Amino acid sequence: MTLDYKALGLRVGLEIHQELATSHKLFCACPPRLFREEAEYTFLRRLRPTQSELGEVDPAALFEFQQGKAILYEASRETDCLVEMDEEPPGPLNPEAVDICLTVALMIGSRPVDEIHVMRKTVIDGSNTTGFQRTCVVALGGEVYVEGKRIGIEQICLEEDAARKTGESGVLHRYRIDRLGIPLIEISTEPVIQSPEEARKVALAIGQILRATGRVRRGLGTIRQDINISIEGGALIEIKGVQQLDLVSKIVKYEVQRQVALLEIRDELQRRGVRREELREEFIDVTEVFQGTRCRVLRSSIKKGRRVYALRLPRFAGLLGRELCPGRRLGTEMADRAKFWGRVSGLFHTDELPGYGITPKEVAELRSAVGAGEEDAVVITSGEPQRCVDALRAVLERAAEALEGVPSETRGPNPDGTTHYMRPRPGAARMYPETDVVPIPITPERLERIRSALPEMPEERLSRLMREFHLNRKLATQLIDSDYLDLFESICRETKVAPSLVAVTLTETLKSLGREGVKVETLDDETLKQVFISLDRGLMVKESIPDVLSWLANHPGSTTKDAVKALGLELLQEEELWEIVRGKVRENEELVRRMGLRAVGPLMGAVMREVRGRARAEVVRSLVERALKEFLGK
Repeated sequence: MTLDYKALGLRVGLEIHQELATSHKLFCACPPRLFREEAEYTFLRRLRPTQSELGEVDPAALFEFQQGKAILYEASRETDCLVEMDEEPPGPLNPEAVDICLTVALMIGSRPVDEIHVMRKTVIDGSNTTGFQRTCVVALGGEVYVEGKRIGIEQICLEEDAARKTGESGVLHRYRIDRLGIPLIEISTEPVIQSPEEARKVALAIGQILRATGRVRRGLGTIRQDINISIEGGALIEIKGVQQLDLVSKIVKYEVQRQVALLEIRDELQRRGVRREELREEFIDVTEVFQGTRCRVLRSSIKKGRRVYALRLPRFAGLLGRELCPGRRLGTEMADRAKFWGRVSGLFHTDELPGYGITPKEVAELRSAVGAGEEDAVVITSGEPQRCVDALRAVLERAAEALEGVPSETRGPNPDGTTHYMRPRPGAARMYPETDVVPIPITPERLERIRSALPEMPEERLSRLMREFHLNRKLATQLIDSDYLDLFESICRETKVAPSLVAVTLTETLKSLGREGVKVETLDDETLKQVFISLDRGLMVKESIPDVLSWLANHPGSTTKDAVKALGLELLQEEELWEIVRGKVRENEELVRRMGLRAVGPLMGAVMREVRGRARAEVVRSLVERALKEFLGK
């Protein structure tokens, strides 16, 4: 689908969330790292929404509460304390984290506030043990430029990261609190982005500035984008927690497609004359229709004593199956709501039936049971009676929203760039003051100290990389965009390995290994650096780098020496290599006599195939040339 984003009035705003590399968490002395072992202890909580100072309850918080969740928190004594458990008041705001935020603010021309006041933001989805997230505004305004266009910054905030979800079973949700409290910077742009690709470029530009500080954490999950998207006549949609930069443009594109399709469905419903009062709460038990069904899902549910309920949607026929964006339909959106509100496994609708083992005869009987005509759609679900009713009530509400067009809501990303329903949009009632943390004044002396030591901006560093390390623009840009820029410079200054080889390894080779399924995220800076130190000391050859990295990724805590030994890549002694070279000359005697000294190339290839990873190419060439001269008597 080709879309004219300007004509559609597309407006996109980004909220970039990046974990900061500090020595401890935001409000306690615990180290900011994750633990991989079994939890040392757990505790169970149920969170409830609270009224704001004006007596209002945030709709997003109310939604989460109505899910009836129980949260089992997992903790470790190494990474968590009573602050994360909400059994002890928070400590002072981490000054390191404040300085990093102020550094970013000054880099992009943002105006630091005179005094930082910590606020509480209601969040009761389980990701915070307190039922709220602590956040504070550090600076206002500022700008970044993308291809000459000014992108305004609304504000820069400092907040605590949330606990990480590890699983769920029914109403029981499991979270680890090791990530809870890690300092997080949030940069919000003005909603002036006008295309999917521009959104990706803005996210990249802000990410480059953050990495330029050298004070941000790396790895999947340490940076996340929230994307706010709207079009003319549509609604503001917030898409939470996009972790991959390459998904940003696709998510914007698909969300625009979704909103355009929903507006078309609205217009079609208006042409059909569908009115809100026709959508009635008439939830009918149709279990008898499916007593002998071949549909595996319904048959299994009925055998367990559950029921099948149906809902008629007048004059909705053909619209539930209409595609909104790849793989997503209006029926899919209704299923999302049904799963959340009714905790059912899913639903069927007549736009996709007969199918899934449901026969034309059963469809006809279903229509008859609910009084549906050919223009009507029928939705069915199966489960406990109350759950079915709750699920179909949510479907009915989503059908009513379809009459208006695009409902304003918070959605989550899917791996393919589409999105799913998460919860209603939050309101202003979710924010209120934090009374346990004293305000922090931002003095002129502190700002001057930070301003005098600001890091290079990405464009300045790009030019320096090309000049100082003789890299081409492509390689230098890849480094700027990667998480390994500081490591690259450190390796180049500590070894004599060619900078281009270091750059290619840290960008292209690691990315290629990741695509092949190698867990490159387990390779920390010190491990990567030791590979190049071993190369510099002649303990391995550059051709073996991918194999060594793959082995180290699968054996965390091991050394380069361990990898070289395990892979059988110890360098051959010159005497052993000399015998191999002489043997290859004898094997190719006819070639040598025909080509003379020009046989270096073919012989080099033959030797390297045999000793690949165990000898340096320059040493092999030297020995091949020597062996040829000896054989030819020159």
